[in-house]
Amino acid sequence: MTPSPRVLIAGGGIGGLTLARALQAAGIGCTVFERAETLRPVGAGIIMQMNAMTALRSLGLADAVAQAGLPLAALSTLDPSGRRITRLPLARIEQEFGGPAIAIRRSRLQEVLLTGLEPERLRTGCAVTGFREEGPRVTVTLSDGTSATGDLLVGADGLRSVVREGLWGDGLRYSGYTSWRGITRELERREPREATETWGPGARFGIVPVGHGELYWYATRDAPAGGQDTPGEGRAALLECFGRWHAPIAAVLDSTPEAQFFRTDIHDRRPLPRWSRGRVTLLGDAAHPMTPNMGQGGCQAIEDAVVLARCLAREAEVPAAFTAYEHRRLRRANAIVNQSFQLGRVAQLTNPVGRFLRDHLARLAPERANLQRLRTLMRFEP
Repeated sequence: MTPSPRVLIAGGGIGGLTLARALQAAGIGCTVFERAETLRPVGAGIIMQMNAMTALRSLGLADAVAQAGLPLAALSTLDPSGRRITRLPLARIEQEFGGPAIAIRRSRLQEVLLTGLEPERLRTGCAVTGFREEGPRVTVTLSDGTSATGDLLVGADGLRSVVREGLWGDGLRYSGYTSWRGITRELERREPREATETWGPGARFGIVPVGHGELYWYATRDAPAGGQDTPGEGRAALLECFGRWHAPIAAVLDSTPEAQFFRTDIHDRRPLPRWSRGRVTLLGDAAHPMTPNMGQGGCQAIEDAVVLARCLAREAEVPAAFTAYEHRRLRRANAIVNQSFQLGRVAQLTNPVGRFLRDHLARLAPERANLQRLRTLMRFEP
């Protein structure tokens, strides 16, 4: 590897941009190739959990993220009547991890990652459509008809990664449920710094304050893959399912403009035993796409980016850097893929007896045990 290798990054999402910032900080040359002409955030909101904030802190970005979002004090699970099932008091452990979890609108997180990134490191309007290795170099073909050559390629191009397809060719796994999400104005609630998720039969509704007077919401419902809402009827469909659930769910849906309702089927992929081959590796959703049930998709991509940049800076050769990267990241990320998929199955239960037992056992679980499980998930050393 040359002293300052040129890293080609397919995809300008959270993982790709974080990797670019980490490589820039390490003095390593890189170029991000992004399909969109203008970077537009996908999704509405996201929680930067404490592990992601630890990773961002190592890049000097945590304070900017905190200022752009809202610190969360608690995560709670409710039933449709509003009765509490579980509560995780995040504020109790934030000092252990150097600061709180931050709920933030994705567009503001993207702005933080872009601010300070040297403009020549980002090329928009050109997606990576293929790649080939040529000795110690990798050449990518781009959607604008050009190509680019570097020392290595990182596929950070998401769930339907072209780079992953070129390496491994495996298929998607449908979760069995679809999702909606949106952004609306903040509404008066008992605990304005609490994020909640309500569990009903085969359906869930989440409410997350993201600061700046805004509220991010999401919903899931069991459904066949590929379904679409009739234009202009998304709100009505959701109110039919969730409108009789506890306040302020109906008010959240009523206050969201119809154009802000976004529907996406939930997929992941079965974990891979390795992410790298030759001078090509994967990161984030391209490496380990996961269902959103643990709120770790973007957080794990950020962890990947920080670790990969450090491995590239420390190792003299690309294969050694990739081996070190996978040693640090593969087991943890793949475990979260599996845990998140199983949690989704439990959370989407429809059987009344199963739901009663699930909720009853969750209420009986000691807070200390729940916090210890959270500590394990949040623990990340850059």
